Amino acid sequence: MSEALATAVQPSSERRMLSLVVDNAPGVLMRISALFRRRGINIHSLAVSVTEDPRISRITMVVDCPAPRMDVVLRQLRKLIEVHWVRDITDAKRTERELALVKVNASPEVRHEVLEAARVFRARPVDLTERTVTLEVTGGSEKIDALIDVLRQYGIREVVRTGAIALLRGTAVT
Repeated sequence: MSEALATAVQPSSERRMLSLVVDNAPGVLMRISALFRRRGINIHSLAVSVTEDPRISRITMVVDCPAPRMDVVLRQLRKLIEVHWVRDITDAKRTERELALVKVNASPEVRHEVLEAARVFRARPVDLTERTVTLEVTGGSEKIDALIDVLRQYGIREVVRTGAIALLRGTAVT
């Protein structure tokens, strides 16, 4: 299939950030993720935690979804009884963070370079062995991606990321 035809056939996807307030109950996350699975929409990242009210959880999702389908998905999410509300906050003014732990090779010969790179990105060493350093870094996904790119030259052993979390700025609530 030609590239032009492939582009025309497949709808373009874009990253969307959703914020949901749901019941803090077993099975809620499964029902929500199943809705995305049935529609063939990839969940790029997912963060779930209890809110200030222990009966309620907040879910922050980053999904790859063709723009025309997002409105339909939001309507379907709102029909789920456990969902109190859902909002697409992609274009909203928000405070957004992600946390990552990065374990990198750091022999004594290059440890100083690794720690200097960490300092530049405001990452903090949280574990140090003879051969590795584990760094903790928070910030936007671009910052974390950039740190990982710098550390690749030393040999990354493991990376774990939380996925994005976000709150609207100012007095607005999600």
